[in-house]
Amino acid sequence: MGYMNLENKISNWLSDYLKKNNLDSFIVGISGGIDSAVTSTLCAMTGYKTYLLVMPIHQKQDETDRGLEHCEWLKSKFPNVEHIKIDLTSTFDHYKSVFPSSFDDNLALANSRARLRMTTLYMVAGNNNGIVVGTGNKVEDFGVGFFTKYGDGGVDISPIADLMKSQVYKLGERLKIISSIMNAQPTDGLWDDDRTDEDQLGVSYDQLEWAMSFNGDKSILNENEKKALKVYQKHRSKNLHKMKDIPVFKNDSE
Repeated sequence: MGYMNLENKISNWLSDYLKKNNLDSFIVGISGGIDSAVTSTLCAMTGYKTYLLVMPIHQKQDETDRGLEHCEWLKSKFPNVEHIKIDLTSTFDHYKSVFPSSFDDNLALANSRARLRMTTLYMVAGNNNGIVVGTGNKVEDFGVGFFTKYGDGGVDISPIADLMKSQVYKLGERLKIISSIMNAQPTDGLWDDDRTDEDQLGVSYDQLEWAMSFNGDKSILNENEKKALKVYQKHRSKNLHKMKDIPVFKNDSE
């Protein structure tokens, strides 16, 4: 893919969508990672009001700090950018406390963090005639389904969902995204510990990208390639339902 003017093409696409739908603003959740940094920068380039939300929930401080650093950097470049920090830790803790102690599945609780953030983004969008902008890349959204349904997957528009993770980084270089984000290990921000996306997925994004495009003779693969393909297929099979339209019963009785 050629990267010359890709940022302008995406930014114009975003701008056209807002204009055609008589909307006024973009709402982007900022995690301190490359995907949200690139997405928010593309939104800011439109000239439309762009709200950046930093929403820590028992967050590692360095993740929050990177997100805030990006907000300040983007505001210094674009006067249409505003950032809001909303600490959802106490909200999450209260939400968790109303369930019986038997409701203790860690993954369900982690996904609840993403869904609280989604409702917060839509609260801001509803108050500013705006839309919530997705920050998922192609590997996550259409490869392995590495997102929370109706959490970070609950959005109105997805400007980088057709870009591989490596392509997002290349775009980040072109946009001069701050080095602390460019060099950070990708993480989904749903856990109290230091686990990265690679820790959760079992392989790197580069390996997943390779597996997504592989269509050759499996018998000639080395052990690392076999592992990458197996992990990719496992995640894709498990999460495929999230990447499809929800099933609708068709009433043909009339």
